[in-house]
Amino acid sequence: MTLVPPTSFIGPDDHDGRDLRRVEDPHLLRGDTTYVANLSLPAVAAVHYVTSPYARATITSIDVSEAVAAPGVLAVVTAADLRDAGYGWMPGLPPGLPEATQRFVLAEGEVRFVGEPVVAIVAETETAAADAAEAVWVDYEPATPIVGFEAALAGAETVFDAMDDNVVSNADGGTDTEFDHADYAVTVTDTFHNQRLAPCPIETRVAAAWWTDDGRLVQHASCQGVHPQRAMLAAWYGPVLGITKDDIRVTTADVGGSFGAKARMYPEELLLGHLAKLVGRPVRFAPTRSADMVGLGHSRAHRQEVTISGDADGTIRALEITITADAGAYPIAAPHMSRNAGVMTPGPYDVEHLRWTSRAVLTNTTPIVAYRGAGRPESGAMLDRAVDRFAQACGLDPLDVRAKNLVPGDAMPHTNPNGVFYDSGDFGEALALVADRAGWAELRATQAAERASGSRVRTGIGLSTFIDRTAGVAGTEYGGIELQADGSVRVRTGSSPYGQGHYTTWKQLVADRTGIAPERIEVIHGDTDVVPRGGITGGSRSAQKAGSAVVQATEQLIAEARQRAADLLEASPADVVVDVGRGCFHVAGAPGAATVGWAEVAAAAVGDADDDDAIAFACETDYDTDGPSVPYGAYAAVVRVDVDTGGVTVDRVVSVDDAGTIINPMIVRGQVHGGIGQGLGQALCEEFVYDADGNPLTANFMDYAVPSAAEMPSFESYLTESPSPQNLLGAKGIAESGTIGAVPAIQNAVIDAVADLGVTHIDLPVSAQRVWQAVRDAEATTADGAGAGS
Repeated sequence: MTLVPPTSFIGPDDHDGRDLRRVEDPHLLRGDTTYVANLSLPAVAAVHYVTSPYARATITSIDVSEAVAAPGVLAVVTAADLRDAGYGWMPGLPPGLPEATQRFVLAEGEVRFVGEPVVAIVAETETAAADAAEAVWVDYEPATPIVGFEAALAGAETVFDAMDDNVVSNADGGTDTEFDHADYAVTVTDTFHNQRLAPCPIETRVAAAWWTDDGRLVQHASCQGVHPQRAMLAAWYGPVLGITKDDIRVTTADVGGSFGAKARMYPEELLLGHLAKLVGRPVRFAPTRSADMVGLGHSRAHRQEVTISGDADGTIRALEITITADAGAYPIAAPHMSRNAGVMTPGPYDVEHLRWTSRAVLTNTTPIVAYRGAGRPESGAMLDRAVDRFAQACGLDPLDVRAKNLVPGDAMPHTNPNGVFYDSGDFGEALALVADRAGWAELRATQAAERASGSRVRTGIGLSTFIDRTAGVAGTEYGGIELQADGSVRVRTGSSPYGQGHYTTWKQLVADRTGIAPERIEVIHGDTDVVPRGGITGGSRSAQKAGSAVVQATEQLIAEARQRAADLLEASPADVVVDVGRGCFHVAGAPGAATVGWAEVAAAAVGDADDDDAIAFACETDYDTDGPSVPYGAYAAVVRVDVDTGGVTVDRVVSVDDAGTIINPMIVRGQVHGGIGQGLGQALCEEFVYDADGNPLTANFMDYAVPSAAEMPSFESYLTESPSPQNLLGAKGIAESGTIGAVPAIQNAVIDAVADLGVTHIDLPVSAQRVWQAVRDAEATTADGAGAGS
C-alpha cells in the first residue's frame, strides 16, 4: 500500500510565530519559588507516620506510651483516637465499588499493604518524630498476603474478609456480532503484561495545614486542583466540626510533578487539619523518597490476554481481549482505567469483530491511581503488540499491516464499537509521515545487511499507531478575566498547572485576541479564596476546557470594551473593531484615524476612583466541551541491540502527533518530549516489584530505575493539525500522547531487532536481562529443533 505523507505539518525546527517562550521557566530555573517543604510557616511542626511493615496482618495492639513521652513529641494519634473524635471513613469512594473496601485514614484492625499508615506522630522536628516512631510498639499477627494476578483470582484468600472474592469491578463491550477465530486464516493468541510503575514525581506528596484565628482551615498542597481537595476536606471535617467548604481554604503554587498521582488527596494529607488543631500550630507532612515510593499510588499493572485473527494478506478481522487490572489494596482508579483500556479498543484500527472484558482485582500492594494516560497507554501498548504479532504471523511488514487496517481518513468522523467518537483526523497521514521521516525503507535495508553479515549488534525498528481520548474528565472549567484600572488584565483559572505551561498558554490566548502584551497579563490559579471554582488538571482537559473558558471570558470582555470604546470614539459599537496588532480599538475601515487603547477604556470605566487596583470591569464563565476529543499519532523507534549482552540503545524516536488546533507548538513539543521520556522509562527499565510476601523490592531510586538524560535519544517531533469540533478552540490534548506511543514503539523495535533469531515477544520492560534471556531461549529452541530433526 502506498502511503502519502501530508503536505502541511510542523517540523521539529519549524517556527510560525506561535512559539511564545514559556514565562514559567525563568523563576523555576533560578529556584525563585516555594514548594511545600520550604514554605515559611511560624512554629511549624513535623508530621511522621508509622507505617505497616507487613503486606497483610491483623493489628492486635498498639502501645504509644513511650512515643508520647519522647522528646519533642506534641501528639500521637491512632485510628481509635480518630473514632473517639467522631471521624468515619475516608470520603470519596468511587461509585460502584463495594462498601466493604472503604478505607479509614489510619489502619484500623488490619493492615493491607506495606506502607499503610498506622500511627501519626507530630513533633517539633522531623528527626524527633522519626525517633518517636521507633518507640511505637505495634503487635501484628501476619496473614498470607495476596500478591499478583494468580493469587488474587485463586479466591482462597481475600484482601477484605467481608468479600467473597477479590474482584471489585467487571466491564465488557465490543460489537454485537458473534464470531469464531477459527474462521480466519491467521490467529495469534498471546498474553502481555503492562508492568506496575511508581510515578516518581520529584516532589513527594507533601502538604501543610493550619487554622486561622477566625477558625478557618488552610491547607497548602502539592496537587492537581484545589477545589476537589477542599470538597474532600469539607466532607471529612464538616460532620465533626460543623464547618463547610466556605470555612476551608486550599492553596497550591508550583508543583514538583504529579503525572496524575496527586489528583486525589491521600489519607496522610487529609489528617493534617486534625493534627494541626490538636497541637494548635501549623503542621507539615514531607515524606522521604522511600516512604513515598510505597505511599504514593502506583499505576499500570495490567495483564492482557489477546487473540487477534484475520486474513493472510494482513487484514485484521477479529479482536478478543481480556484485561485484568491489579487495583492494589484499596480500589481507587484501577477499575476505571481497566475499563478505559477496553473502551479504547480497537484504537485507530477498523476491526469488524471485537469482544473485550475487563476486571480489577484487589491485592496486598500499594493502591493503583491514575498515571499519565490512565488506561490509554495500557490499551495502546496492547494493540500495538497484537498488531506486530499478527504481522509476524502473516510474514508481513508491520508498517503494511497498519496501513491496511487503519480507519481511513475519508471515514472520519468515526465511532468505534464502544461508542467512542473519533472527531477528526487522518491516521494514515500520520503513519505515512512517520515512515517517511524515519526512513523506513533505508532502515530495513540496513537491518538486512547486518543480519547477512552476522553482526551481533542489530538494528531494530518499531512502530506505534495510537489514539488518545482527552477532556474525558467530567465537569465544566472556570475562566474569569478582569480589566484593571491601568489597562492590564488579570486572568483567573480553575485549572491548576504542574508543568503544562498554563501561564504562557492562557496569556497567549488573551494576547492573541486583545493585543494586550503578555507581560501585562497576569494569570492566577490555585487558591479557593481567589478562584471561585474549578476541577483538576488531568486527562489532558485543560486547553479544551480551561483554555476555552478563558477565551469565552475574553470575548465577553472584548464585547464590553468595544461598547465603551464606541462611546469614546463617538461611534456605533458595531463599527468598532479590535486592532490586535496595536492593542487598541478604532472605527472599522479607518485604522489611521482616532484610536482608543485598553488603558483609556479602563480609565473611562473606573472614572474618578483613586485606586490603582480598581477593576474596570470583569467577565467570567464556566465552559464544557461538546464531548471528549481524540488526538492521535504515529511513532517510530530505532534501537540497537547487543545480542550477546541484551543491552539496548535507543538511537531515535520519530513522533507524529495531531492535537487539533495548536496554540503554542513549543509547549506541545515539550509535552511530547516529556511523555516520550517517561515512555522510554517504562519501555526499558521501570518496574515496581514485590516478592511473594508483598515486600517491595524497588522502594528507592537505587533499585527502581528511572531513566536519566544519558538514556534519552534524539527526539524528532512532527505535528499536524486536525481541528476538533468538540470545543471552542478546536484543540485536543497532548500531554499523554508520548506515553502512549513511545512504549510500544520501543518495545516493538527491540523485539524486531532479534526477531530473526526466533524471538516473538518480550514483556515490559525490555531490559537487558529480559532481552538476553529471550535470545538464549530462542537459540535453545532452535538448537533443540535442529537436534530433533537430525
